[in-house]
This record gives sequence, C-alpha cells and structure tokens, in this order.
Amino acid sequence: MKVSEQRAVGASCPNSPQTAQKFLEGDRDSNRSVSSALRSGASADGSTGVIKLWADEKMSSEVSEEGKKADDAAADGRRTYSLTDYLKNTFRVKSYSLQWISADDAAADGRRTYSLTDYLKNTFRVKSYSLQWISDHEYLYRQENKILLFNAENGNSSVFLENTTFEAFGNSVSDYSVSPDGLFILLESNYVKQWRHSYTASYDIYDLNKRQLITEEKIPNNTQWITWSSKGHKLAYVWKNDIYVKIEPNLPSHRITWTGEENVIFNGITDWVYEEEIFSAYSALWWSPNSTFLAYAQFNDTNVPLIEYSFYSDESLQYPKTVKIPYPKAGTVNPTVKFFVVNIDTLISPTNSTSIQIAAPASVITGDHYLCGVTWATQERIALQWLRRIQNYSVLAICDYDKSNLGWNCSLAHEHTEMSTTGWVGRFRPAEPHFTSNGNSFYKIISNEEGYKHICHFRIDDRDCTFITEGAWEVIGIEALTGDYLYYISNEHKGRPGGRNLYKIQLNDNTKVECLSCELNPERCQYYSASFSKEAKYYQLRCSGPGLPLYTLHSIRNVKEQKVLEDNSALEKMLQDIQMPSKKLDFIILNETKFWYQMILPPHFDKFKKYPLLLEVYAGPCSQKADAIFRLNWATYLASTENIIVASFDGRGSGYQGDKIMHAINRRLGTFEVEDQIEAARQFSKMGFVDSKRIAIWGWSYGGYVTSMVLGSGSGVFKCGIAVAPVSRWDYYDSVYTERYMGLPTPEDNLDHYRNSTVMSRAENFKQVEYLLIHGTADDNVHFQQSAQISKALVDAGVDFQAMWYTDEDHGIASSTAHQHIYTHMSHFIKQCFSVP
Repeated sequence: MKVSEQRAVGASCPNSPQTAQKFLEGDRDSNRSVSSALRSGASADGSTGVIKLWADEKMSSEVSEEGKKADDAAADGRRTYSLTDYLKNTFRVKSYSLQWISADDAAADGRRTYSLTDYLKNTFRVKSYSLQWISDHEYLYRQENKILLFNAENGNSSVFLENTTFEAFGNSVSDYSVSPDGLFILLESNYVKQWRHSYTASYDIYDLNKRQLITEEKIPNNTQWITWSSKGHKLAYVWKNDIYVKIEPNLPSHRITWTGEENVIFNGITDWVYEEEIFSAYSALWWSPNSTFLAYAQFNDTNVPLIEYSFYSDESLQYPKTVKIPYPKAGTVNPTVKFFVVNIDTLISPTNSTSIQIAAPASVITGDHYLCGVTWATQERIALQWLRRIQNYSVLAICDYDKSNLGWNCSLAHEHTEMSTTGWVGRFRPAEPHFTSNGNSFYKIISNEEGYKHICHFRIDDRDCTFITEGAWEVIGIEALTGDYLYYISNEHKGRPGGRNLYKIQLNDNTKVECLSCELNPERCQYYSASFSKEAKYYQLRCSGPGLPLYTLHSIRNVKEQKVLEDNSALEKMLQDIQMPSKKLDFIILNETKFWYQMILPPHFDKFKKYPLLLEVYAGPCSQKADAIFRLNWATYLASTENIIVASFDGRGSGYQGDKIMHAINRRLGTFEVEDQIEAARQFSKMGFVDSKRIAIWGWSYGGYVTSMVLGSGSGVFKCGIAVAPVSRWDYYDSVYTERYMGLPTPEDNLDHYRNSTVMSRAENFKQVEYLLIHGTADDNVHFQQSAQISKALVDAGVDFQAMWYTDEDHGIASSTAHQHIYTHMSHFIKQCFSVP
C-alpha cells in the first residue's frame, strides 16, 4: 500500500455531514496535541487529514521480577544487556513517524467537490418536515400528494385525504387548510405570486364527510386572501380589495366592505409597505377565538405616490406594460389606516353588515402613525399596537366589547407605552403580547435597562412590568404559554448569539428555568425553532444546524424525542462522497466589544497556506450572518471547489446582542456597519491564512449597499466586489424601513446624513477596484432606479465597471434561468478577480 493511501487506525474521514461540515469553535481547537489528533484523525489546524505511517509494530520487553536478591541471579537464565548491545544498538527503539497531508495533497482524497452545478440544480436536497397541528395531539403532513393524519398520543397514522382528490386538479394543488372542526378542507390552486407575501389563487372546498367538492356558491377566482374562522367552519376572504364572509361553505357569501379599489383602498389585506415592512404578511384579518367577531384593517393609499416601471413580458408585446404601485418613500405621504370589528352573528343578509371602528390612541392619532399589531386576548377583548411615524414610541391599547352599546371601549388605564431613547422600538416592530387565559395579564419581549431583549410580565391595569428573564443575551421569541409554564427561544446557551435553543420557565417561580434542547444533540444541533400543538401538550423541534437539519416530535412530559420525523439520513449518505467545507464560528474583539464572525473553510484547510477570501455581507440593522445554521449554497461551492474562504461578520448594527450594538447605527446608516466590515477584513488578513491581495466582498439588497459603500471607501483592502439590487440613496427607499433608522429627510431632522450616505458620492474611489453591479428591472422593493443612479455616477466619473440587469426579475432574481445565470456570472467574476483557473 502506498504511504499516501494508508490511514491511521482509528482516524476518520470527513465522511459524515457532522464531521465534514463540522462546527469549529475558533482557533481553540487548533491547540490539540498530536496524540489527540491521532485519536480523532484530525490535523492540528482543525481539518481532517490523511496520516502517513512508517511503522505499525510495537517492541515488547520482559521485565524481571522486582525484589530478586543478587545471589539468586543465577536462577534467571537470561543474559544481561552488554556494552556491545549498546555500541551496536542491538535493540532498536522504533517510533511512529508521521506527516500531515496538506491541501497540495488533497488529490489523495478521491471524492469530488461540491460543484456550482450541484448548487444550481439543487443536487443535494435538504429535506424538511412541515406539519399542521389541528388539535392538541394531532397533526397533518402532506406526503406524495396525499395528506396523512398523525396522532402524537398513540403514534398511529392514517390517510386523511387521498391522492385521487389532488389528481382531480391535475396535481396543481399548491396548499391546503382544514377547518377547525375537521369537517371541510380548503384546496388552493392557480397560485400567482404578487409581491413578497401576496398572491392570488383559486379555492375549492372539499366536504370530508361526503368526500366530494362543494359546487354551490363557489369562491371567486383570483381571491387575494382566505382564512377559516378560529372555531367551526366559517370563512373570510378578500376579493377585489373587499371582504366577504361565508357562514356555511355552500351558502352565499356576506359582503362586509364596499369601498375596495385597486391601488387605493385595501380592506382586509395590506398595501405594499404594510405587507413588506410591518406585518410581513398579506392578511389584515383577525378572527376572535370563538369566531363571533372578525377584525380587519383598512389601508387608504389615495395620496401615496406611485412607483412606475416597465414590464417587458413576451417579446411579441410591442409596447411594455407599466406596473404602478403605491409606494411611500422616505419623507413622502404615507398610507392611512383604520381598524374595524364586525359581529358575524349579527349578519342578517348577504348585503347587510355593520363594522365598528376602533380609533388609535390620542397619543399617536394626532400625527402620522401605523397599526403594527393585533392580538385577541379573550373572546371579547382585543389588543392593538400603534406606532408613531418616528418609531421610538408605541402604544398597546386594550379594548373590551361593550354589550350595552355594541361598541368597543379602550380604557386609558389599559394603555401600555413602549419607548426607546437610543433607537427604535423592538427589533423591526414592537413584539407581540402573549395573554394569559383570563386576559388580565400578558408577557411581552421588550428591552431591559441594560438594552437586552427579555420577557416582561404586564398586568393590564398596571403600566409597570416585571422581567422574568435576565442576562447578557436575548430572548428571540415566545413560543407557547400555558397555566404553569412559558416556552421561549433564546441565544443564552454558551454565550453564542448565533445559536437558538428552546427553554421553559415556571411562571410561579422564575428561577426555575430549563433548556429543553441544549443537550439533546449538542454537536449536531445548536440552532432550534419549535412548533407547539394547540394547547402546548406536544411540540415539534426543528434543528437547523450546524449538522444536517433534524426534525423531532416531543411531549412536554419528556424532554427526549418521542419520534424522529426527518433526519436527512439519505442526504448524509450522499454527502459522504463529497469533499465538504468546514465551518468556523468565532469572535474578534474591537474596542473591548466582542463581534462574531463565521468562515466557510475549504476541505483539507491548511492554516499555513494563503487563501483568497470573499466577505459575504448583509449588515443591515438587526441582521445576523454568523450563526449555527447548516447551508448548502454558493459559499459551499466556492469553498469546496474553488478553495475560497467565504466569511461573514456581524459588526455594529447587527442584532441579538443588545441594543448597544444594534442601535449604534441609529440615524447614521452607511457609517459604522460599513467601517466594521473593512476592519473585519483587515483582521482576517492578519490570521496568516488569508491572501491580503485577494480579498473581495459581495452582498444583496442592504448587503449590496454596504458592498458598494465599502468599495467606494478607498480603503485599499478589497480588490473587487459584487453588489446585487443595492440601495444607493436612502430617500429612494420606503418610508417605514428607512425612517425607522434614519428619521425624516428634512432640514429639521436628518437631511444631512441622508445626503452624506449615498453610494454616488463615492464614485471616484471605484477606480481603485473591480465592481460588478446587478439588478432586476422589475424590482418592486429596491427599485432599478437605485442601480441606475450608481451606474450614471460611475460613468460620469469615468469608472470602468461591469453591470448586468435581469429583465422582468424582481428583488429575488429567482426564476430558474435567472437564478442559474446570476450565480454563474458572479462565479466567473470572482474567479477572474482571484485569478482562479
């Protein structure tokens, strides 16, 4: 056997995803001794290596019995060790002589690398397990065009809906939803995407008892939103911007609103800016728990300016279409909002309904404001969150139904104000309240005095609250609330901001906290999310990394898994034949503050070699790029096949580490978050394994903005960069997002910084770098205007740069052909920049 082909006994190849894409805790692992490296098969730099062996024999010796007397030596027939033995080295001591195989010898690993084609064609698919809880112990799961019903209590399963039903639609059913009483199922087809969350579709109702579709009083095509009631089987839907309700699936619909108008009045659905920036959803309908009431919002965009762009469509179209969207930019006219509640039990005829308006609190209604949250506390108590246009002041108003006058009373004594003196309220908006069963108190995530997001307990008649969690870490979200416990996700474990674990805390003794996921599978799983059954008796844990994703079922009675739902074992076997990169998660200290980064390292990484480095950046407020999530993406290809290190860094402005870091860029976007990416690259180049002459940066959206600002800084650190769909000037972007962090672009507020934070003002410095600018022409979010202005400024400055546009593509550039083209084009650009063959 050739030396290069022989492996040490006990050494392991990186043939499992847990080993191959292992999670390194910084350089602390590089201090392992040779002996421990031999046992694990890992090289001293933290990568898995092949070990050359020169000897595999052991020399044995016999030891004479202790305590023998000198005059008994004759009894021992063995001879003594002589001078000749010493001089001739008769007895040779043999040793292990080893040599680590470096990246130059990676050919010894016969497996292929993860290719660009693997990424573009999604050769290796990560499986998930998406379930729908329909009770406290039952859930549905769609498998091969049939829907299965699982009982978590006894482990039994059955077919809930046969695949023949789906076949009747030509297998075009895109989604389904079962009524709370289990009598009907809503089948969605003809899905047509609009913006990020919005779409239109057709819907059919299937009677599960009769096992047939309902053909009477069908729901109209191109319905914009539809939802079952909380109890029973009522339906509310929006069509042509108006709201309709079905009491029974086979009876005529009741029309609730009559004012809907395209691009003007939106009833029960959000307009563009509310969908994108506030609710992150298309729906603006909220059923009460007993389904007696339906609450809805109405958005009025009458005075909102329109963004217009051409949509070229098929080449046979002689004149392009013009798309028009009400889109408020920073400092322009915003939509107005009204909130209503209708009593469904009082509907007399399909054309008769009465909606009761609930006005915003006096402290916000006098100026521009937003509705930013709706939560039903009880059957007849609702909580509304309102936010001033300058988003450092919000009010949670609790309103009760008054049977005597059939109206809603919002007592001033039940208002709860949340303010920020250092930035904005919440992460992106105020957090949702979670009410106790009687509706008299609630739990909410807010910033404590130290600026960390923690859970506070409010009583509705007391404006002060009591924190039940504390520490230099953050609660990410409240997952479930029962009579005895509250379940939440946080990043407390081991002080890693990029981790996520599920905890439960005892409500009558807040010192009793238990992590339910920390020790389940600590090497594979450090980033969890959860989905609880209706009354939180069971829950699904979704492990996203750093190993392969794992989905398990649990009971609140036992921390250990009750059932493995998906373990991606098929993918694990496939990846054994691939040279996968490793992932390093660590931190650097700048100005006495800990900032985290991650690196995707090439297979057979050798810390004594020099590698090109690509800095992948987002860096927007409350962002996080250094995390414990497993990904198969473009970075996997670049590291595996092209031997490029792909790094990301969370500097000032990033989230989940306290308001001091997150609010550092308040009212000054384009400053510290840009400077910190440059400094991170400098720090990486000092680590010894980064080629300082081959450092690049790339990003999308906000990341495209930061990429452009970095390249335009004239730092001399970066050789090249790619900006996809970048912001270039903040008053080109929408009002809700921009003003949250920048205030208003007026002389009285923050106009100077709006003017000083543009990419165009840095055009001259682009002569020092290679720049690729990319944008979709149908980007409804970050408009093509943003890149057009960068291009114009660079041309005016005489800068030679590359540009690529994608016709009729939106912000995601996600159509199959465009997706393949953009990543192929970017790959060529990066390889040319780094002189990679």
